[in-house]
Amino acid sequence: MTVINLLVSEKSYRLDRYLSSELPDLSRSRIQQLIEQGHVLLNDQICTSKKINLKVGDRICLEIPSVQPLELVAEDIPLDILYEDEQLLILNKPAGLVVHPAPGHPDGTLVNALLAHCPNLPGIGGVQRPGIVHRLDKDTTGAIAIAKTDIAYQHLQAQLQAKTARREYLGVVYGVPKTESGRIDLPIGRHPHDRKKMAVVPTEQGGRTAITHWQIRERLGNYTLIHFQLETGRTHQIRVHSAKIGHPIVGDAVYGSGRSVGVNLPGQALHAWQLKLQHPVSGEWIQVTASPPDTFTTLLEVLRRRNVGQC
Repeated sequence: MTVINLLVSEKSYRLDRYLSSELPDLSRSRIQQLIEQGHVLLNDQICTSKKINLKVGDRICLEIPSVQPLELVAEDIPLDILYEDEQLLILNKPAGLVVHPAPGHPDGTLVNALLAHCPNLPGIGGVQRPGIVHRLDKDTTGAIAIAKTDIAYQHLQAQLQAKTARREYLGVVYGVPKTESGRIDLPIGRHPHDRKKMAVVPTEQGGRTAITHWQIRERLGNYTLIHFQLETGRTHQIRVHSAKIGHPIVGDAVYGSGRSVGVNLPGQALHAWQLKLQHPVSGEWIQVTASPPDTFTTLLEVLRRRNVGQC
């Protein structure tokens, strides 16, 4: 890792413009990416807003992570295939499976499994994330789409950006919302003090628009099964939004309360239940439903029995 310390000694600049002028070897987009990812400290505080205006005397510390090229190796990891043709693949991802290699997870990922299943995948959508159009957190289960061709990759990404693709989730939360349904419109960005986490962050401080729709599916005593629909797809969006409104996802060690529900869960009780998208070549609509894992259904059964016993 390279660390660069700067002291602002001239008139006010926007943060990204100042860093671009001081560090000509880095592109503006790379600098903005480093800011968004929490690699910039302004007066000893993480700053994720590229638009913030600097003052004379401000201290900046920029950390540039070392480039660690990852050698992707095909691995024979079983895949639960929900749909497949020559253009795309839709899988039911299990808990514990990281989507793509990264520091700390160089192998054993979904990408490693995909390379064994689809030998022609490398290069589609990026060398390190071949075919990955969207992602699911390590412990979030359910439907995830993979592009098998460049045409499919571009088309699926365009659907996500245009919000025509529908991603629907089931999650069990602590507590019971006061209304049957709702819409959460709160911007999300890198946590100001912990770069490994996301948080609700004002747009002027680097937060990006994030909208989640939700509806109660089942009341389970002091817990609730909720149907979530994503309008945007920010990192950890459902988990951050749920925690912010006071109903964190059960089993979420990062954003949750840490309370035990009495069921051994591999992670947060959040499942990508349905995925609807347009086929990149035929134009036909494809909708798949991913069955929740046994741990999710067991959790529901336990909570239902408890709820009956309390009635």
